[in-house]
Amino acid sequence: SFPLCYTDWKSGGIHRLWFNLLDCRVACLGLGKVQYYSSSGSSKDGPPKSPSGDAPSAEKVLSVRAVLKKREYGAKYTQNNFITAVRAMNEFCLKPSDLEQLRKIRRRSPHDDTEAFTVFLRSDVEAKALDVWGSPEALARERKLRKEVEREYQETIFLFLVFFFVCLFVSYGDQNFTFLCLCFIKPRSGKRTTFLQGPGKVVMVAICINGLNFFFKLLAWVYTGSASMFSEAIHSLADTCNQALLALGISQSVRNPDAIHPYGFSNMRYIASLISGVGIFMMGAGLSWYHGIMGLLHPEPIESLLWAYCILAGSLVSEGATLLVAINEIKKSAHQHGLSFYEYVMQSRDPSTNVVLLEDTAAVLGVILAAGCMGLTSLTGNPYYDSLGSLGVGTLLGAVSAFLIYTNTEALLGRSIQAERVQKLTEFLENDPAVRAIHDVKATDMGLSKVRFKAEVDFDGRVVTRSYLEKQDIDQILNDIQQVKTPEELENFMLKHGENIIDTLGAEVDRLEKELKQRNPEVRHVDLEIL
Repeated sequence: SFPLCYTDWKSGGIHRLWFNLLDCRVACLGLGKVQYYSSSGSSKDGPPKSPSGDAPSAEKVLSVRAVLKKREYGAKYTQNNFITAVRAMNEFCLKPSDLEQLRKIRRRSPHDDTEAFTVFLRSDVEAKALDVWGSPEALARERKLRKEVEREYQETIFLFLVFFFVCLFVSYGDQNFTFLCLCFIKPRSGKRTTFLQGPGKVVMVAICINGLNFFFKLLAWVYTGSASMFSEAIHSLADTCNQALLALGISQSVRNPDAIHPYGFSNMRYIASLISGVGIFMMGAGLSWYHGIMGLLHPEPIESLLWAYCILAGSLVSEGATLLVAINEIKKSAHQHGLSFYEYVMQSRDPSTNVVLLEDTAAVLGVILAAGCMGLTSLTGNPYYDSLGSLGVGTLLGAVSAFLIYTNTEALLGRSIQAERVQKLTEFLENDPAVRAIHDVKATDMGLSKVRFKAEVDFDGRVVTRSYLEKQDIDQILNDIQQVKTPEELENFMLKHGENIIDTLGAEVDRLEKELKQRNPEVRHVDLEIL
């Protein structure tokens, strides 16, 4: 509304004009308090007095309130919205040549890699679509037809992939099928060195060594019939299968984000590690417990354990070598993140390497336990010690699987980063002149050293407005203000600069997000909401 108050005294005075903007839709214009100045009198306030000092002989007060009618924004007002070229072609079935004749508007880009991009008025796009297709019904039919074609294309691709992998399975057998699948499913990000360094290298080394260990331990169990050796063979088989699953998770985690998964596939490593933990429990611990219990209930004599000892010694060396590879990788990664070895493992920063570390640690301890129990059986001739060794290996695997399930579940639930790091990010924003306060801060670990940061920001409107004015011609703005005589002119003036100030506020948000990412490379997604 535009309140206009006018007070007329018989003697003259100086009237002061003031502006007040109530909201983005209603502007106010009015006459404020009237201050009077007399050349002869000493009083500064109030109406001028008569020479005799009495009140004015006559007084007339006229109060007029001019109200600007509130605008109702209907559905047609959204036709002034902007729409990108991609949406225009997808939603209105237009071609790039159809958009060349439309009005083009340059707007601030929401992407970090571009400063500005071209948009179109929605009303222009809708009018062009009707001109191309003739009617809304024809446009709706074209949309439906294109959706059907896209669905048929996706079904064709799916059937082709199913046929392709079935042919692989029939041609190469189930032994090489998993390996071939890993070879054909290449990372989408173009990084071909995924399995040549870092966690990928650790997992591939573990797959090769554990596969050989399983083969030789299985031969030793067939030869000796030892329950502990059977548990060790099952342990190596479980490790090999789980690490093959980890390799699949690593290959999928480096894929680029898509429309269905806008934040990427980094959690695939945690999912693969979680399934691996469940597999260790079901396949490793379960079978070891079962075989140990059966050995206690139905003890059988054990053949010569010489070959079993030799194979266990070789397994100890190979498992120890894999364990050292995993330890060195974790030490290097922990140093890069400024964490201790223990903190890095407990926070499950690298789930794939964690699984290899824990599995190989359990393997080394399991080999020692199995060898000790088999030695007691050889010395005493009592097969119960061997069965107890199988139960011990199963308990060890159960503890490892429980730890993996817990840590990976915590990561998948959206665990917050360290309080010190959250404080560091918050202080950076609060030290900016445009920010008054930060509220409702959430910093979530997305895996693979990626952080998503969200906060409610209370901006200082004076700083934002000053930032806008610094880029304007002040003389031109003063001239525009002097030209304002009517409520309509004031409304146009306020709408023009109000929209520009809102754009400046958006630019400030983009600046803060960009600087936050540059100073903290681990922060990949920033959501700053204006309070």
